[in-house]
Formats: sequence, C-alpha cells, structure tokens
Amino acid sequence: MRLTSFIALSCLSFSAYAAQPESPAKVEPPPPPAMSADENLDEPQVTITKQADLTVEEYRANGRLYMIKVIPKVGAPYYLVDDKGDGKFARQESMDSGLRVPRWIIKRF
Repeated sequence: MRLTSFIALSCLSFSAYAAQPESPAKVEPPPPPAMSADENLDEPQVTITKQADLTVEEYRANGRLYMIKVIPKVGAPYYLVDDKGDGKFARQESMDSGLRVPRWIIKRF
C-alpha cells in the first residue's frame, strides 16, 4: 500500500513539474518617459529657506504661491495662507479648520 501511494505521488509530482511553463528571458522594463518643464507644474513645489532665527517653507502650485509655513527657533510654527487667491495672506496658527463636530452621548450600553 505504501509503495503504490509513493509511486502515485511521485508520478503526480513529475507530471506537475513537467507541466510548469519555462520562464521567459528577463525583459528590462522600458525607461519612464522624459518629462518637460511644463508637465512638472502640476506638482506642488516647496522652497525651504533657512535663516538664523527661523525657517520659511513656501508652497507653490502651478507657479502660484498659496501657503507659507514659518517655523521659528523658539515658539510654535504658524502658517500664512492665501485663501482667496488675491495675494493677501492671513495668519493661521495651525492647519485646523476650526470646525468642531458635536459629539453627544445619546445612550450608553
């Protein structure tokens, strides 16, 4: 009984080995397409300027400055944001929108 089961399993393993397809030759993937300077404008750009007492990060999208993050050496960082797109920046202490959703407890189980 053991001999026949061993022969049957070995025949099945040989047939499974023979049924495996041969691996094709390794093909290198094509290089990514070259990007021109115009296509790069869709991505946000960040310019970091370090000074003695603070660090300034300028965020641009499509070449337009929309946010400035000021990180002083002493104190909390703050943001200058152009909400309306008119070039006038308003100071925000954090990127929190200020919206507070009420969380009332209706029933405890």
